[in-house]
Amino acid sequence: MNSCGYVDLQINGNFGMDFSDPELTEDMFMTAAEHIFAGGTEVFLPTLVTSSEEVYFHNLPVIRQACEKHGILKQVPGVHLEGPFISPKPGAVGSHRVCNVREPDPALFEEIMKMCGNYVKLLTIAAEQPRAAELTACAVSMGVAVSCGHQLAGPEDLQKTVRAGARLLTHLGNGCPNEIDRHHNMIWAGMACDELTAMIITDGHHLPPELIKCIFRTKGADRIIVTSDAAPVAGLPPGRYSTWGNDAVLEPDGLYHNPEKRCLVGSSASMRDCADHFRSLGLATEEEIMKMTRINPLKMIGMIP
Repeated sequence: MNSCGYVDLQINGNFGMDFSDPELTEDMFMTAAEHIFAGGTEVFLPTLVTSSEEVYFHNLPVIRQACEKHGILKQVPGVHLEGPFISPKPGAVGSHRVCNVREPDPALFEEIMKMCGNYVKLLTIAAEQPRAAELTACAVSMGVAVSCGHQLAGPEDLQKTVRAGARLLTHLGNGCPNEIDRHHNMIWAGMACDELTAMIITDGHHLPPELIKCIFRTKGADRIIVTSDAAPVAGLPPGRYSTWGNDAVLEPDGLYHNPEKRCLVGSSASMRDCADHFRSLGLATEEEIMKMTRINPLKMIGMIP
């Protein structure tokens, strides 16, 4: 492993390949992986959005077998399950299929881990959901990093999961309603929770510069992880695409969104794009950029001390 490649903890697909596709094959996964590596990302966690149990039981072994066969387990050390234990509420559920959302279920998570040989490295859950703290403790005991996101959680909710072992916030500032209380909301709660590292998407569309600045000032470079949240359309031309049940539009400027739901559907960016956008804001040194795009994510998934 070299010392300059980017590390992406949240990438949903690439070049037309969807890691949550029920018909995912090893060849499809490798096509996406090759484009991800070619874009400057050295290590990544394939991310599955909220899906049916059948998708988890099919796709996780397919991804792991592809990585074993092609000798890239060090570059793809596990997967990120972004769901299904998230909020079903409009806005918080984002572009995920609400029909597949489940309340936190430690038994189901243990079954998934057993089936895939403990290949899950990161789990996103909504902190305000029933049994969220119980599921957090269960996942942490199995060596999984737990992140809070796609949620309506307040400070007390976050603290319960922190005490159970949660360490992260999934794409802070996104995966929430467009209209929220000006003081009591999940964005302020997340920024104020010192124990949680914030993952943020700095593709130029998910967060305005002033919010990136506020998150950077409250968290600091040691408690931020940049992710691309790349959707399966990353690397494809502008146009209309169907992703996770969304009739979505990829604009010429890279914005990928569902106009009807007024939400984004992941990004079309690479980690290199996200790092370059952060650089353009003039907030961080190059050393801090490297922390947020490589060192911090590697530490979070236990690949470096």
